[in-house]
Amino acid sequence: MPESRLTDRFGRTVNYVRLSVTDRCDFRCVYCMAEDMTFLPRQQVLTLEEIARVARTFTELGTEKIRLTGGEPLVRKDILELVREIGRYGLRDFAMTTNGSHLPTMAEDLRHAGLHRLNISLDSLDEDKFRRITRTGRLSQVLDGIDAAREAGFRGIKLNTVVLKGRNDEEVPALVDFARRKGVDITFIEEMPLGQITEHDRGEAFCSSDEVRDIIRRHHDLVPATEDSGGPARYYRMPGSKTRVGFISPHSHNFCATCNRVRVTVEGRLLLCLGNEHSVDLRRVLRGNPVSDDKLQQTIIDAMDLKPEKHHFDLNGDVQILRFMNMTGG
Repeated sequence: MPESRLTDRFGRTVNYVRLSVTDRCDFRCVYCMAEDMTFLPRQQVLTLEEIARVARTFTELGTEKIRLTGGEPLVRKDILELVREIGRYGLRDFAMTTNGSHLPTMAEDLRHAGLHRLNISLDSLDEDKFRRITRTGRLSQVLDGIDAAREAGFRGIKLNTVVLKGRNDEEVPALVDFARRKGVDITFIEEMPLGQITEHDRGEAFCSSDEVRDIIRRHHDLVPATEDSGGPARYYRMPGSKTRVGFISPHSHNFCATCNRVRVTVEGRLLLCLGNEHSVDLRRVLRGNPVSDDKLQQTIIDAMDLKPEKHHFDLNGDVQILRFMNMTGG
């Protein structure tokens, strides 16, 4: 794999790309989207062939890790074809973030198609709470999906939990114990202020990583892990368990100084930062240059100069980023 040719103005090497394959989802999680969503018309969405071109071009520029996101990537028709194509690119790490609802029938096919790792969202182990947070999700389906993923033999499986005070923060110990029993990692995530929501007050619901860590330490010792996941999570190990506990802390422990990633939305917008609107229209380049990828390569290289030094998330006042998380891509 070639050495990365993507370096920003602050000396950070970009070698990790998150590609959104759809803005649609079969869940309506309260922190991700509105209950009544309007989704993008088909012509505004990148085709699977266009997404594969973007993935291949990033790989040729030295990208080592690609994660497919959504919405829910497994609701995209023919997603397995895209996984098989990207699986041929020789990536060091090829992953997907999913809500798990389709894994009972798709986990094994995804692994055989070349996917290395899965992140599975799990915000509660209580059926009623799970339904209130996801609005439309069935907990039993996701639990079956986790088991199917384990049986399929992925290189790594991680659970993702967005912690909301008064909603699921009291479940943190149970979620850690569940991850230990299943032999998978778990990451606790601070809610990100993307999109205008009315379902809850983000300031009141905010639960910091330090608070979550304190809850876990009442039950388990946490020892900082030495390995680097290549992403924003800071990991800890627990004596007597292979399960790692991670924390993604965009508010309380800003991870911008080591940011190595960019995102491509399903509309083809190259987002240089999750918390800023700096972006470049790759769809226009793709459709204006259907044969050669030279212009696409140069556009991506030039875009690195737009990557800001850091984001400025604020829980108080008006939302700065109006796009919902499902539009951004996980």
